[in-house]
Amino acid sequence: MELLFLGTSSGTPTKSRNVSATAIKAPNAKHWCLVDCGEGTQHQVLRTKLSLNSLQAIFITHVHGDHCYGLPGLLASAAMAGRSEKLYLVGPAEIEAFVKAVCTLTELYLPYEIVFINSAWLNDCQPELELSVNAVKLSHRVPSHAFSFSYQNSERKLDIDKLKRANIKPGRHWGELQSGRDIKLGGELILADEYLLPKAKAQKIIICGDNDKPELLSDEIKSANVLVHEATYTYDIAQKVGAGPMHSSARTVAEFAGKHQVENLVLTHFSARYQHDTSSSPSILDVEQEARAYYGGNLRLANDFDHYRLDKNGLLSKL
Repeated sequence: MELLFLGTSSGTPTKSRNVSATAIKAPNAKHWCLVDCGEGTQHQVLRTKLSLNSLQAIFITHVHGDHCYGLPGLLASAAMAGRSEKLYLVGPAEIEAFVKAVCTLTELYLPYEIVFINSAWLNDCQPELELSVNAVKLSHRVPSHAFSFSYQNSERKLDIDKLKRANIKPGRHWGELQSGRDIKLGGELILADEYLLPKAKAQKIIICGDNDKPELLSDEIKSANVLVHEATYTYDIAQKVGAGPMHSSARTVAEFAGKHQVENLVLTHFSARYQHDTSSSPSILDVEQEARAYYGGNLRLANDFDHYRLDKNGLLSKL
């Protein structure tokens, strides 16, 4: 699977970070999905190879503006680009009301169908996507969810070594076995299943909305390769700000990921106080150093337009 970060700031944009939006897609897929759509997301999309016509679904984690204010413009631009295929829109019930109100009040006509799915019902009402997805309820000032995306490659590869040991030479027979068809060779029935390797292990990436209790992901994280989680503050700033905003610190998330031995951790949704200039504090380096003190796995701090791929061995690498 691939991740492309379109916005990594919290609350308000900065000169180097737009507000929340993340693209995800299955390996070699033509279509893609979007998690959150903060203001300006369509402008970020224009700076990538992504097309609004190949967007299959939008998942909104919660109703706060930095996660959804970009929806009306993006939907309108998709219409003007000639989109005709249906689009899934998954989120809290208020998102459907928000979009319909904008369409009514601004006389926005969308020539394509929007299929609304309430996040709370997602696990029982799956959209038709190349990825399977589940919703996990989180803890925030308003209802917030994580979306857990899974991909299972149904193709089974040939056991080349076994074929060679059986003296089955490359050619038409290999193609038939690869397709799952049994063959006859020298009067002997060769069963395809015996010469196909097991399916590759399913891949899973969890992309979270705002959340001050990472432990709510304890069950879902057991089979996950990647956790994408907000780290709005460092721990000391989180203590000064208090519990009101209901966000996580880098330390809180790193401790959770370390405890559950998550292979890949991507932090995002950083407060605007953490600037790129690391010569003075607070900077994004403070967030990174705090996370590394509590997590020893493959740590990434997302920047806008960072593009990552999860390989077959479960390693997340930057492209």
